[in-house]
Amino acid sequence: MKKIILFSLLLTSILYSDAKIYMGVGGGVYNETLNDTDSTSISANMARIKVGYGDREAYAIEFSVDYIDNSEKLLDINGTVADGPRYGMNVELIKAFDFDIYINPFVKAGFGMGYTETTVNGAEDSLSYGSLNLGLGTYIPINEHLDIELGYDYKYLSYQRLEQSSSADALKSMAHTGYIGINIRY
Repeated sequence: MKKIILFSLLLTSILYSDAKIYMGVGGGVYNETLNDTDSTSISANMARIKVGYGDREAYAIEFSVDYIDNSEKLLDINGTVADGPRYGMNVELIKAFDFDIYINPFVKAGFGMGYTETTVNGAEDSLSYGSLNLGLGTYIPINEHLDIELGYDYKYLSYQRLEQSSSADALKSMAHTGYIGINIRY
């Protein structure tokens, strides 16, 4: 048993010998379209802060918090209006590739959750959602501790059911985000 634990620790240290903790910030453009019959689409600015653990040439796990400055009506159903800012939290697994070129392309997948502020018949409330996240992009290393990140995220969102809605189904939407960010690796 001790040999198995020792071997696992040794293997883990070899696989993640270059792994580092990193932090980053970014911003971009967010576009979301509801999948209902009255297709509603919004465009907004997005900001993100994140922390992760991994290597920009291999694997990483990343936790991020998004802020979307929504000033357009996302939906208006029987007195429920979602037009406030949106806050989201995501967990994603990233696989980056090292092709011995100046950039390191990556793909990522994960899930998220969040909420948007709403007004229900004049009263403040919130509308929560869950998301399935997919993305791709590239890291552009500046030096050992700094890189620029260019990326695209696709999110499939499912909102909570509205009690005021005549439909029994939850609202669903697709969101697309193009962003640029900077990461500091420790």
